[in-house]
Amino acid sequence: MHFPASGVDCSPLLPPLAGLVVSSLTASAGVSGAFLLLPFQVSVLGFASPGVSPTNLIYNIIATPGGVYRYTREGRMAWPLAWAVIAGTLPGVFLGALARIRYLPDPRRFKLFVGLVLLVLGARLLREAAARAARKDSAGLPAGAAVRTVLVSAGKVEYEFRGERFSLNPLAVLLLALAVGLIGGIYGIGGGAIISALVVTVFGLPVHTVAGAALLGSFATSVAGVGFFELLGLYSGPQVRPDWALGALFGAGGLPGTYLGARLQKHLPERWIRALLGVLVTVLAAGYVGQFFY
Repeated sequence: MHFPASGVDCSPLLPPLAGLVVSSLTASAGVSGAFLLLPFQVSVLGFASPGVSPTNLIYNIIATPGGVYRYTREGRMAWPLAWAVIAGTLPGVFLGALARIRYLPDPRRFKLFVGLVLLVLGARLLREAAARAARKDSAGLPAGAAVRTVLVSAGKVEYEFRGERFSLNPLAVLLLALAVGLIGGIYGIGGGAIISALVVTVFGLPVHTVAGAALLGSFATSVAGVGFFELLGLYSGPQVRPDWALGALFGAGGLPGTYLGARLQKHLPERWIRALLGVLVTVLAAGYVGQFFY
């Protein structure tokens, strides 16, 4: 099958299969897997134009609702956290896109900085997962485990989960999400891996309650990002616009994949999910650092 917008030639079964495999493995950590599909599109499919980034965002738009629905249905969506993430990432993605055009025509040094920060986060997550393994933390979630919001105010949010109370500063989350949105706008990623890692490591929240909010944030960021790239294509040419057909096929596999990943999450112990998130963030970091040198 030929995709005229990107120039890709491949079987129509390959993109949804890739989306299904990646998303089912990553959605339990609140990650859509789009950043793993980007090198697949470049290296395997030969889609190397700037339009590969917004094509990835189309995958996010179609794929992430599967996981969001499952987390909401099972009561593991921390809504105050989700709204704070969205409130920060949406303006951040526009600022990042503008910064990419005006101030970062060659953002190699910024990528190195982001990569080093992510390496620290990834190492911390892997260390925490190892510590939990030493304590023999090997159980999944008990039946009926759900998030119950206790307090919502301008300066503090509290919720209960599995008999424990967790708190966070919504303004601090918003500022972190703004930074993640900025990175997403510059590089054309949803940012789920980054926001999950930041919220888990900085605020000490359980991954089981963060994943849904991270996926919802990726969805909002991706909608804004695709809209911006479409507008940018009117001035910069079709090479920066997404391949809607290709992105939709990736998303067609990603939609059931994120649903399966979210459903699987309740059977996984916290340490496994932290380890998975740590590996994903470390892979993303290594890619950014590597792009600085090559």
